[in-house]
Amino acid sequence: MVEIRSSSDELKALKDKMEEYRDNGCRLGWLIDRIGKQVFIYRRNGSIEIKEGSTVTLSGEDVLPDLTMQVNL
Repeated sequence: MVEIRSSSDELKALKDKMEEYRDNGCRLGWLIDRIGKQVFIYRRNGSIEIKEGSTVTLSGEDVLPDLTMQVNL
């Protein structure tokens, strides 16, 4: 699942939505916040990793093992 924050989105509402996706079985989710220059990585095990910077590299991990991409924030 990928969510991209727009200027009209509240970050808390998007984080809540990502938690809901995970609670419903989503194995990997990326919340891309270009405003805050962060990417929140939601995993099935309940962990949330935060990557920061102007360029972030994302991996599909075990869900999409051949996927790697760079996101310019």
